Amino acid sequence: MSAAEHQPDALSALRDELRRFAAEREWERFHTPKNLAMALSGEAGELIEHFQWLSAEQSASLPAPEREAVALEMADVLLYLVRMADVLGIDLADAARRKMAINARRYPVELARGRADKYDRL
Repeated sequence: MSAAEHQPDALSALRDELRRFAAEREWERFHTPKNLAMALSGEAGELIEHFQWLSAEQSASLPAPEREAVALEMADVLLYLVRMADVLGIDLADAARRKMAINARRYPVELARGRADKYDRL
């Protein structure tokens, strides 16, 4: 095996950092799936607030300070999601790959290209 195969991927490394962060603070008892799901939802709401009432064009060209605030909200969402996956013993990258395969079957290129319809309406 090469050295690269022994290195954790970025998501695994982030999971391990979050695990240590929570353990150092003795927060494991608070990190139940329910609590983490609620926190994740709250952070997603905070992310949405940055885009509320913006046009599509405005949302795609945020000023630098707003873009940085959005980046930090996105980080909050990611951190809670990664922590929740860890607590539940879910390999998030594997689950994402499996979901992409499902979506590829639901949205075949020849039917879905250029369309925003749900798979059952293609």
